[in-house]
Amino acid sequence: MIEMADLVLVGGGLANGLLALRLRALRPELRLLVLEAAGSLGGNHTWSFHGPDVSPEAARWLAPLVAHSWPAYDVAFDGLSRRVDIPYRTITSGRFHDVVSRELGGAVRLGAPVATVEPRGVVLADGTAIRAGAVLDGRGQTGAGMPGTRQGWQIFLGQELRFAHPHGLAVPVVMDATVSQDDGYRFVYVLPFGPDTALVEDTYYRNGPDLDPDLLRARIQSYAAGRGWEIAAVLREERGALPVMMGGDPDAFWRADPGLPRTGLRAGLFHHTTGYSLPDAVRLAEEVAALPDLSAPALARVIRAMAARHWRRQGFFRLLNRMLFLAAAPPERAGILRRFYRLPEDTIRRFYAGELSAGDKLRLLSGRPPVPILAAARAAFSTEARP
Repeated sequence: MIEMADLVLVGGGLANGLLALRLRALRPELRLLVLEAAGSLGGNHTWSFHGPDVSPEAARWLAPLVAHSWPAYDVAFDGLSRRVDIPYRTITSGRFHDVVSRELGGAVRLGAPVATVEPRGVVLADGTAIRAGAVLDGRGQTGAGMPGTRQGWQIFLGQELRFAHPHGLAVPVVMDATVSQDDGYRFVYVLPFGPDTALVEDTYYRNGPDLDPDLLRARIQSYAAGRGWEIAAVLREERGALPVMMGGDPDAFWRADPGLPRTGLRAGLFHHTTGYSLPDAVRLAEEVAALPDLSAPALARVIRAMAARHWRRQGFFRLLNRMLFLAAAPPERAGILRRFYRLPEDTIRRFYAGELSAGDKLRLLSGRPPVPILAAARAAFSTEARP
């Protein structure tokens, strides 16, 4: 049996879900099909973004997906506590699944793993063949990250917790680095979902992608106890390992399937320091939905060009990452981030949006760095071409 569609989106994660929503809103005549191997869309994830990361128009169509919103957030380091007055938003995978499923209806097929993916067709694991004008591969990255690149890692384990008593947080704690600096730069991330519930993530910037999950669970329990929060229940758990780009050859990433359109992390569209992917997923959705030609060759060409522009724009962030990972010993890395959070709020906002000005870059690099100067210089100007 052969099925037909105009566009097949392989993977029901953030990038493909947002793209499908924009296509359904702007191009309702298209026959869309979203294939997801798991039993729900979005996996088991929490995506956050700063309000200014997206345009006002994008904020409007994203609004149904936003499960939690705050006017500001806190950061804490030894010697620095600060409230950053930048709005912060969170999309939970549960809300994502509900909204995308409702809007797309029968265009979503769950429990549908694919066996082969080609630019104009897929074959499912059960042997069903689907032909399309184009296939977009949005299945995320493997644990190896982007082939041909040089990278560190952001590793995290988070637990959504219900406490026996209110936690007292009014806004998120995006970075609490007052914790012990073990296994790389470490901080705890806390999103208050309700008066007595919160997502608590133990997060590390380190050289390798592996950490003992039982150790991270124990550290979350210790952190909660240190805040005086008595855990009544663990509601769910999520884990991740995101690449932090330092350099490499971006073309190597595309050579295996040069004609296959890709989306999201599989296209390398994420902030190279923070790992935030939602702003780039939004931009991709808006750009693709406006294209007059949605054939596989046109989509592959446009998305690869978009990824190439993104790689160039992210060059300064890769330089910062090399300073963080190559110049600073793990215990010194917290000092680099503490220094960053002393900068003006507008610089912080533009940093997360990936839109640093020349003045912002000068502020980030000026003054005496909290690492040895020669090591910082060697790391900053080491070649990007060597993975």
